[in-house]
Amino acid sequence: MGRRGPAPTPTEKLRMRGSPLATKARLAKEVKGPTGRPACPAWLDADAKKAWKQLVPQLESMRVLTKIDCNALARYCRLWSRWRRAEEFIEKNGEMYPLKDESGRIKYMQQWPQVSISTKLAQQLTRLEQEFGMTPSARSRLQVDKLPTIDDEDPTAKFIRLAGI
Repeated sequence: MGRRGPAPTPTEKLRMRGSPLATKARLAKEVKGPTGRPACPAWLDADAKKAWKQLVPQLESMRVLTKIDCNALARYCRLWSRWRRAEEFIEKNGEMYPLKDESGRIKYMQQWPQVSISTKLAQQLTRLEQEFGMTPSARSRLQVDKLPTIDDEDPTAKFIRLAGI
């Protein structure tokens, strides 16, 4: 049997929300991901790589991305690419197609499989978007004291960013 109740909220998210539960002691005990930009996996298709290249800078500016998030972000980009293909099919062919009897008369209309595929993918995308703070409601729960400026950036991180490593 799985764990009961909602998943625990990370202390950093609690801190951003201004929650009194976000104590320094709790934050010190919490595991953190390694800082830095995750590398884009080579196995992603072209559309997924485009999504990756668009999302990574945005998530970095929100300070919600670490190297350990590579798999979750790759999964999001791959699901987005599949969702987009299903939506393109629906735009081209519509949501339904006719099923005909032996004499050629339409018996009933059948939904294309891409419609349910698109719906299921959209639900999975929404869950991952909430994890990364990519929805308005997810962002409304976060509060940032001060966004970092270039001057606040760690010198090593700045070197790596400028060197494109």
